[in-house]
Amino acid sequence: MEKRPVKPFWWKNGLFIIDQRKLPEKEIIVKLDTLKKVYDAIKKLKVRGAPLIGCISAYGVVVSFLENEKLPIEKLKKEIEKDIKLLKKTRPTAYNLFYALDRMEKIIKNAKNFTKEQLKKRLLEEAEKIYKEDLEACYKIGENGEKLIKDGMNILTHCNAGGLATTGFGTALAPIYVAKEKGKKIHVYVDETRPVLQGARLTCWELEKNRISYTLICDNMAGFLMSRGLIDIVIVGADRVARNGDIANKIGTYSLAVLANYHKIPFYVAVPFSTFDFNIEDGSQIPIEERDQNEIKKMNGKYICPKKSKVFNPAFDITPNYLITGFITERGILKPEEIKNLGG
Repeated sequence: MEKRPVKPFWWKNGLFIIDQRKLPEKEIIVKLDTLKKVYDAIKKLKVRGAPLIGCISAYGVVVSFLENEKLPIEKLKKEIEKDIKLLKKTRPTAYNLFYALDRMEKIIKNAKNFTKEQLKKRLLEEAEKIYKEDLEACYKIGENGEKLIKDGMNILTHCNAGGLATTGFGTALAPIYVAKEKGKKIHVYVDETRPVLQGARLTCWELEKNRISYTLICDNMAGFLMSRGLIDIVIVGADRVARNGDIANKIGTYSLAVLANYHKIPFYVAVPFSTFDFNIEDGSQIPIEERDQNEIKKMNGKYICPKKSKVFNPAFDITPNYLITGFITERGILKPEEIKNLGG
């Protein structure tokens, strides 16, 4: 496996992250040594991206253990279970969060005769397993998706679905990284992604760091570029995929899918299987997180509208399956209609 393009977090006798709110101006490392810090890191977007949120939450359970280690074993387990419930309240749309925490919670429930050391060992092993599974899955997504990218292609992305959103390879950016490894000449158009500018701040930072040609555009420019024949393929990530192949992804994804469909441009979603929620039938059942109105009303701490302006700030939208060309996964490229049978 090739060296990962980005290292968004690591565990070395504790959990360390890059504070993504400070990018691209500063690369600030933060140690998350309390459950409150883990909670705030996820809630306040110091870390974001569904796969990364899942991994950080899993290691957050280990942090909870260390914070409560002096308690008697049964009380310790209850405190960890309480912290797991708290972490589940951070980001309601990202399915990887629940996928990872359910796995960690299962270990607590099955630890009937464990000593503290045994419990600590099993929790850390499971967190590391979740991390390694995502790392491998994302690289395979890259290998599978690279086959769709031809030499000279212009690729449009939305938000940040790169290494910063995962364990290091990314989902939507993984095929781009592998295409570069194989010597293909490609160019990436990057949506800025209002209101938090994950595309401008994070995707551009990643592409710059890895010497991949890119152009930053405002979100409302994508249709114009498509009409000029400047976009060959659209690749996005997702925070949750329903059983029928509907997806929830960063707000603005639905608009891109409609535009791509109108201009007959392939629209692909790159996701690991940990993002598939086979418990819900379609996108109407996916909870949509609404965020602080000041994310829209302010920029660099200054109001860009009247202070009393009403604001609607959903962080995600739903793209229906019929607008999706295919899913790039670690198991191959799948059509939306193939998704439903996978969770049966």
